[in-house]
Amino acid sequence: MPVHTLSAPDALARLGEFDTVIDARTEDEYALDHVPGAINWPTLNNAERITIGTLYKQVNPFEAKKRGAALSARNIAAHIEREVIDKPKSWRPLVYCWRGGNRSGALATILGAIGFHVTLVEGGYKAWRAALVDDLPAQAARLHYRVVCGPTGSGKTRLLQALRAQGAQVLDLEDLANHRSSVLGHLPGLEQPSQKRFDSLIWEALRAFDPARPVFVESESKKVGNVRVPDALIEAMRQSPCIDLQLPEDERVALLMEDYDYFVRDPELFCQRLKALVELRGHEVVNGWIASVQAGRVADVVRELLTLHYDPVYAASIRRNFTQYDKALPCTLPDRSAQALAEAAAQLLRPAT
Repeated sequence: MPVHTLSAPDALARLGEFDTVIDARTEDEYALDHVPGAINWPTLNNAERITIGTLYKQVNPFEAKKRGAALSARNIAAHIEREVIDKPKSWRPLVYCWRGGNRSGALATILGAIGFHVTLVEGGYKAWRAALVDDLPAQAARLHYRVVCGPTGSGKTRLLQALRAQGAQVLDLEDLANHRSSVLGHLPGLEQPSQKRFDSLIWEALRAFDPARPVFVESESKKVGNVRVPDALIEAMRQSPCIDLQLPEDERVALLMEDYDYFVRDPELFCQRLKALVELRGHEVVNGWIASVQAGRVADVVRELLTLHYDPVYAASIRRNFTQYDKALPCTLPDRSAQALAEAAAQLLRPAT
């Protein structure tokens, strides 16, 4: 059966029509970013691609292509034996590589020769990425948002989780970014996604939302750690109705001690992270905090971080960036308990009368 081709914008729009999306690039290329839901069948793996590239440059293209064809044939055969033998004739895969060339073309040709209805993305991942970037503003604009605002430690992420548990549409940018969106927000043992991957995760989340229902999102800044929120999305958020979440100070300190428990368990890690604040707060203040942490007064340092650093920064930023914050819906929690958060979520989801 002949291999069909599809433009990248059409592939975005028709992604749900395919039974399997296959990324024929290397493991490293796939890890950096890939089409949502794609599985990785490398035509050449990481090491093989380097070998063939070196042969191409140092010997000649013809020798590289011969060697590359042999390696590709073995790898494609292994993919077919592992993944394809049990597939029915009606199976419809979508295949791509970097630019829609040799790697995906070889795989698509063999699958088509078997008799499957195979579709190849024109221009490969490179064209897909461009189409996704072009489509992100439209995806962001078709939705309406309710922005959960509140100072550090007020429970914004926990409220989003409570809202999601009750069926609300929630866009948790910090979860997608593997970061808590502050100078101390790096999560130990977790790497942030690449910017391309972050964009793809956001696009995938946005396109799944129902525009008839609100999307709850936290009042993030333009950057969440090392990745940047797409401009169209951050601008839409900043023009949206707000919820002003408040929690008593003692509860905020306790909540942060729970959410950042790895700092409590590893004071040296906490001290190392605090050094990132020297430029903003000066050596004397930061050294005082470090001494307090080393003396076991972690809660005292958390409280001072709130009152001296995070709260003033938040107060200056929120009104400047979120145009509807002055009209925000108040949401005051008595404590950080799951029951209080669940009750607040239910109240927010209750139809207006």
